[in-house]
Amino acid sequence: MCGRYASARKKHELLEEFQVELDGDPDQELGADYNVAPTKNVYAVLSRVPKEAERAVRQLRIVRWGLVPAWAKDPSIGSRMINARAETLAEKPSFRQAFAKRRCLLPADGYFEWMPVEGDDGKKRKQPYFIRPDDGGVLAMAGLYEFWKDPSRADDDPLKWLVTCTVITTDAEDELGRIHDRMPMMIEQDRWAEWLDPKLTDAETVSGLLVPASPGRLAAIPVSTDVNNVRNNGPDLIKPLPPEEAPALF
Repeated sequence: MCGRYASARKKHELLEEFQVELDGDPDQELGADYNVAPTKNVYAVLSRVPKEAERAVRQLRIVRWGLVPAWAKDPSIGSRMINARAETLAEKPSFRQAFAKRRCLLPADGYFEWMPVEGDDGKKRKQPYFIRPDDGGVLAMAGLYEFWKDPSRADDDPLKWLVTCTVITTDAEDELGRIHDRMPMMIEQDRWAEWLDPKLTDAETVSGLLVPASPGRLAAIPVSTDVNNVRNNGPDLIKPLPPEEAPALF
């Protein structure tokens, strides 16, 4: 599962990093968020074919985390659809159409997971870890996005359409699996173009692009339990604990 992550890069950095051609929300910029939680607005990189255009254009959009299928009666279902299992994307009605046509990348600096550990008092507690690329680069999480039309709003209402997303997860590699058995699926840069291509709709071909991160690609850093509270934010949330406070992981 991926239920919390950090995304602190500025918009102009993401536009350059992901070679974006179109800023889909030029009048909006999200601030640095070190405690991204479900239902928050997040950045998504996606490719769409504009009207009367001949090819897809890569763009950066602001979407809400928690996918709302087009057939949903109301958007509340999104809070329960923050993750999509890679193994069943092509089968689940909630994700099947988006997997075929509406794939995206969700930029992150890293994500959080919690591991049960035994404290000095002998009691179990959950220790948060910040899991990030070992080289300090951007984590391009595989995602899906969807459009939901609000039947209660007028057609000319700017809030008529809600755009939402979900993070695709996979089995965690051996070492990270000690913290949690699931992790976000990463998409390496050499597969970005194919993953984002809306004209690539063959489920078997698309599934072949989902390759788990190589062992050692990610580093797990024990961090403060302050991240447990979604109201807390700031760079201190991803700061490593002092060695004397950090539990042994491996």
